Parts: sequence; structure tokens; C-alpha cells
Amino acid sequence: MKTLAREDTLQMLNKVPEVTLYFWIIKIMATTVGETAADFLNFDLHFGLNGTALLMSALLAIFLLLQLRARKYVPWLYWLVVVLISIVGTLITDGLVDNFGVPLETTTIAFGLALLATFAIWYTSEKTLSIHSIVTTPRELFYWAAILFTFALGTAAGDLAAEGLQLGYATSTLMFGAMIALVTIAYYVFRTNAVLAFWIAYVLTRPLGASFGDYLSQATADGGLGLGTVLTSVLFLLSIAGLVLYLTMTISRRDMQAQTANAVGRKP
Repeated sequence: MKTLAREDTLQMLNKVPEVTLYFWIIKIMATTVGETAADFLNFDLHFGLNGTALLMSALLAIFLLLQLRARKYVPWLYWLVVVLISIVGTLITDGLVDNFGVPLETTTIAFGLALLATFAIWYTSEKTLSIHSIVTTPRELFYWAAILFTFALGTAAGDLAAEGLQLGYATSTLMFGAMIALVTIAYYVFRTNAVLAFWIAYVLTRPLGASFGDYLSQATADGGLGLGTVLTSVLFLLSIAGLVLYLTMTISRRDMQAQTANAVGRKP
């Protein structure tokens, strides 16, 4: 009995939201913000690459700690961590490329291998990679490590396609969008493994969001629409905030309905 009680105290409600259309919309917008916000802080506010990396890493550490201490899924906190980790992932790749001259091909391969290693250690330890079972702190740590590497990998792959291979931002956006569509078809039509399909799609949404963000924000002379990093970041941040507020209200309303049902079901 004591063992069971101890296990119960280590368990928590699943810390990851349900994978719905809202999940993917917010995820793609978060990746876009990761690209544009990093550029805004680095270039427009003149923080520099190192200054921006230190600031955003400190903010990520603070809110990730709050996320780890939470006992259930809190929409605003979860998605704030995703946005911050998106920015930090972008900065890690940019730092390696710009500060140390590491080729995009190398960073793409290196982060791909790091992600595979994370999955291997995660599965060996927990026997599952499902996001529906993030109910212990070790699993959540594996989850966030994987998320960080997906963002760093996606940034490298997106920049490699758009700039290294000179496909351009619009073409890269369409290409990664088509890849996600193929994964969707494979899952719904050919019944591909759900966990595998999720993580492939999750990786691909990063270069999709990064390419789309660059397409919107970069100058027309560079192949973009010229909206700028400020406007692009603000528009997407407001959209994310609106959707997260809606999800928060939906969860609160569902919890209240459950409490009411339980109260009605109890006999005096």
C-alpha cells in the first residue's frame, strides 16, 4: 500500500495538451514567432546574438521550472514555454552558424542525431514516446529535450532549404507544407503509427514556421513580403494569446461541468 501511495504522489495529470487542430495551429505560429522574435531582438533591438541568447535562455529556464512544478496542463504556461524554447532553439542554430561558422548541413545532421539519441534514451528509460503519457517529471524532461532539438533541427533544415539550397522562403514553405500533408495522409489513410507520425509532423512544422516567418518578415528584395519582424511577431503573438485564452476558458468550463456533475451525483 505504501508503494502504491508513493507512486501516486509521483504521478501527475498529463502535462501536454490534446493533439487537435488548435494544437497544430498554435505550434506553427509559435515556430514563426521563434524565427521573427529572435531576429527582432538580435537586429532591431541590437541585443546581438549572444545577448539575445542569454536573455531568452534565462527566461526559458524560469518558465520551464514553473512548467515542471505544475501538476497539470496549464495552457498559457505550456505555450509560453513552447514559444521561448522555439526562440532559444533558433538562437542555438544561429549561434553555431554565425559565431562558429558551422555549416547548415552539419548542424542539420548533428541536431538530427541528437534528436534520435534523445528518443532512444527516452524509449529505453520509459518504454514509450507517447505524448499522452507525460505524467512524471523524467518523462517531461525527455519531452522538453526532444522539443528543443526539434526546434534547433527545424531551424537548421529550414535555413538550409531556403538559403543554403537557394529555394527561397515561399518555395520552402510550400515544400515543408507538402511534407506535412503527406504525413497526414499516411496517418489517416495508411494508418501509420501515431507516435511516429506525430514526431515527424512536429519536426516538419519548425522549418515550415521558420520559412513562413522569414517569407512574411524579410524584405521584398530578399524574397519576402516585407512585413518586418515587429509586425509579424506581434500578429502571431496576439493570435497565439487569443487561442490560448480560448483553450483556457474551455478547460475551465469543462472542469466546472465535471464538478457540477459530481456534486449532483453525490447523495446527501
